[in-house]
Amino acid sequence: MKIKIFTILLLALFSLSVFPQDKDKKEDKNPYKSETFNGLKFRSIGPAATSGRVVDFAVNPNNFNEYYVAVACGNVWKTTNSGTTWDPIFDKYGSHSIGCVTLDPNNHNVVYVGTGENNSQRSVSWGDGLYQSEDGGKSFKNIGLKKSEHIAKVLIDPRDSRVIYVAAQGPLWGPGGQRGLYKTTNYGTTWDSVLYISPNTGVTDVVMDPRNPDVLYAASYQRRRHVWTLLNGGPEGAIHKSTDGGKTWNKLTSGLPSGDVGRIGLAISPVNPDYVYAIVEAANDESGFFRTTNRGASWEKMSDFKSASPQYYSEIFCDPKDVNKVYIPDTYSVITYDGGKTFERISTKGRHVDDHALWINPTNTDHYLIGGDGGVYVTYDAGKNFSFKETFPNLLVYRVSVDHFEQFYSVMRVTQE
Repeated sequence: MKIKIFTILLLALFSLSVFPQDKDKKEDKNPYKSETFNGLKFRSIGPAATSGRVVDFAVNPNNFNEYYVAVACGNVWKTTNSGTTWDPIFDKYGSHSIGCVTLDPNNHNVVYVGTGENNSQRSVSWGDGLYQSEDGGKSFKNIGLKKSEHIAKVLIDPRDSRVIYVAAQGPLWGPGGQRGLYKTTNYGTTWDSVLYISPNTGVTDVVMDPRNPDVLYAASYQRRRHVWTLLNGGPEGAIHKSTDGGKTWNKLTSGLPSGDVGRIGLAISPVNPDYVYAIVEAANDESGFFRTTNRGASWEKMSDFKSASPQYYSEIFCDPKDVNKVYIPDTYSVITYDGGKTFERISTKGRHVDDHALWINPTNTDHYLIGGDGGVYVTYDAGKNFSFKETFPNLLVYRVSVDHFEQFYSVMRVTQE
């Protein structure tokens, strides 16, 4: 019996050596297989001197240390300690390109993110509609307008949070899509197109009269990007006004440019909402900074000031306390103290140029946030000095490469700065 068992074992060993069970399986000698990198972990190696491109802020009006930052090509970030630390809150959703971020004025845990950068640059990425969070950014859901591609503004009716307006620029490289001004009365379950111009023209800005939220001013924007050029304007660009919550609209013309018009930025003064400001790009040297003091019935050209690149800037921010004080983010951001007759540059000492976002403390206007291609900066002395939020770990990188030095190597990146 023992001899038989021994013979069987010998035969089994001979069989394994002559006829290997995995004879068709070759050894994986690939140096880049997953096991090679199992022990490695990613770590942050920047940015250092700058970050960005920041396009919008949403600050909790009950807690200025808590705010959200929208990034043109880097999702949305939240801080609860005034920028000491940051949490990325939008990484797992359908778009990395953001146009705006807005808080519900009646519930500051409700956050709206409009996707798709609202500029017309060569490098602009598109979005997939409007997202809503009901838990302070812990989770989001898409609530529609998926074909808008570039959302510039979101407004919520302070009387009724179910009523939301969305300014959609629409596709940049072609016609159609969802463009114009959209309205929902049921938190985004359904949407109505309340201001539609044409397949080539969207809405790039909308402002609301705080005394009567049914009064709206909207700026239409006709544009088309090609590889070789940007058609940045046309006869369909204009300022429109509604007094019935978007049911009907009137095109405002008195005192405004009458020819082809490009991008328009709007702002309504919280001090006196009869005052509405507009920065208008127009043909035939008609561009300039305009103001109405009678709710749009007539406009006065205050100066010839226009943005360095209107498709890239053209946003206005009114001071919360002074009706004549207005900020314009730009390559070199400016401020006016006399309603637009004259402008002076905001200091760039210790900070980057190319600004796109601004938030002004309503209780202390010497304190404001400014954001752009350089990241997030804060001032407490009305722009004389700025502090850079160097903890904000976001940078718009176009290309990454490394050199071949051993034992260590250098990482090089090309950025939008």
